[in-house]
Amino acid sequence: MASVNKKRKVDREGRRFQDKWKFEYFFTEIRNNCVCLICQETVAVFKEFNINRHYQTKHASYDKLTGNKRGEKVKQLEAVLTAQQSFFTRVRESNENATEASYEVATLIAKHCKPFTEGEFIKDCVMKMVEKICPAKKQEFANICLARNTVVRRIEDVSLDIKRQLEAKGTEFDFFSLACDESTDASDTAQLLIFLRGVDNDMNVSEELLDLQSLKGQTRGTDLFVSVCSTVDDMKLQWNKVTGIITDGAPAMAGERSGLSSLVCNKVSEEGGSAIKLHCIIHQEVLCAKYMKYDNVMKPVIKTINYIRSKALCHRQFQQFLLDIQAEYGDVLYHTDVRWLSRGSALQRFFSLREEIGQFLTKK
Repeated sequence: MASVNKKRKVDREGRRFQDKWKFEYFFTEIRNNCVCLICQETVAVFKEFNINRHYQTKHASYDKLTGNKRGEKVKQLEAVLTAQQSFFTRVRESNENATEASYEVATLIAKHCKPFTEGEFIKDCVMKMVEKICPAKKQEFANICLARNTVVRRIEDVSLDIKRQLEAKGTEFDFFSLACDESTDASDTAQLLIFLRGVDNDMNVSEELLDLQSLKGQTRGTDLFVSVCSTVDDMKLQWNKVTGIITDGAPAMAGERSGLSSLVCNKVSEEGGSAIKLHCIIHQEVLCAKYMKYDNVMKPVIKTINYIRSKALCHRQFQQFLLDIQAEYGDVLYHTDVRWLSRGSALQRFFSLREEIGQFLTKK
């Protein structure tokens, strides 16, 4: 015969705190717990027998308080307990504010590409300002931790949170496309940037940097494809929703057989989707500049810039000339073919200072 479980379910008995226990036993209810006002211990069950036993065992001396004196004592003990709770609440809120401020500063450090050790310098500056402006708040600002390791952890937490948000947004996309660009940084490490543009059912278009993959070895089409697959799978995106892949015109990207775009399109077809491949629409400015070949503009500009900046004396005189006439800018910019984006910056600066440059060269 099966044994019958006769264990009582206290939480199903519907026991509730009774107001009379406050006056009789110095007990109150806090967050569904029965708490003694005298010693602040908690009784597990809302049961008068347990409360009475606690009172008679530990606080029987309070029986001499009767009438108004007993009521005043209850109010006094309640006020003390409330003050303690308010203190701990303020401390908790202060700690939460300090943590939130630490995250905000770490986010700014990451956005401006500053070293992680800048957090300690920022805190020193803030403490000096607080000492002069609001000394009473000095301890609250001192509780903000901006140590190097803390800043690293904060930035990692922010990065993971952004990734989770992107994953959640990616599940709502009906279709999306990828754009890939590969370049080499100053340390000769190949960096593959993967961008995502997706649209949901409400026609809301989102464009985000999906990932930045570092390639330590070769940068063949298959190597790039492995990195793209790793990113798409890690973000839990569905391959059959890919509608296109956009790259530059490099063979590793746009190759007909083993290029990244061809491999991605084949992968999408295997998953039941259809994707188109486009190339040479990412860096439109440099492509236009390359094929227009407007040497009649660039050669005189570069020659003038080199004339001003190649000789130290001439460069100092030009800077002083701009300072004397209070020009908008204090110098011209160099342009190098390796950093092709500098072409536009150099031309824009030269055009802004064209009148000042003409006056300076006339005097020379």
